[in-house]
Amino acid sequence: MTDIPALFASKADELVAFAHHLAELARAEIRPHFRTGFDVISKADASPVTIADRNAEAVMRKAIEARYPEHGIFGEEFGPVRSDAAWQWILDPIDGTKSFVSGLPIFGTLIALTFENRPVLGVIDQPIMADRWIGAAGRPTEFNGKPARTNAQRGLSDAVLMTTYVDSFSEAELAAFTKLRKACRINRMSGDCIAYGMLASGFADIAMDGRMQPYDYAALVPVITGAGGVITDWEGQPLDMRGRSRALAAANPALHQAAMEYLSGV
Repeated sequence: MTDIPALFASKADELVAFAHHLAELARAEIRPHFRTGFDVISKADASPVTIADRNAEAVMRKAIEARYPEHGIFGEEFGPVRSDAAWQWILDPIDGTKSFVSGLPIFGTLIALTFENRPVLGVIDQPIMADRWIGAAGRPTEFNGKPARTNAQRGLSDAVLMTTYVDSFSEAELAAFTKLRKACRINRMSGDCIAYGMLASGFADIAMDGRMQPYDYAALVPVITGAGGVITDWEGQPLDMRGRSRALAAANPALHQAAMEYLSGV
């Protein structure tokens, strides 16, 4: 198996700097449209998309094509190119478009780089608040340039649990989530990727969602793990970069295991 951290380390400074550049490009496209009049288009799956989503992804893709033409790209709005490439940039220009169109600054831009389907670099960027988390293999996660750490001591009864929405949960999933929610101290809905950023910074303790695509969660993996947390699917397996997964992130291994007990067999 390829030693990905060692391979990534030789290019890490360059790739991290480029990821920051992509986030800045996306910010410049998103911020002028926030809380302004713009058309909201419904995609085939009934989810909304705006000019800000499409322009932000387009400008990032253009920059990647110019700098790394051999790398693949998989974006929510414009799909994949070079899907057989070992290095893949996975983009979600606005994770939380419903919050964006509602004027709520709890959405984010997600930028991930994977090597052979394993995430090695992840960015969560909030364009309006100018908040940015960046995680990279072999390095501690940073939040606005300073180290970010999860809460290593938090137990389930004191935990803050966040999820985006429960509409996509099956009846069994909703029942399991409800039991877990009641076992925690605080539960907050909405937040999309920002919930996972809050976990990486120690303000939340569990973040979970169902039926996510790789562009929803690839960037979260390096951010959470580099901050000391654990992120898997609901079965405790690594998130599959090639299909849909249900994500469960926790501030520490013991808390992750405690949450998993509520989801076992669902």
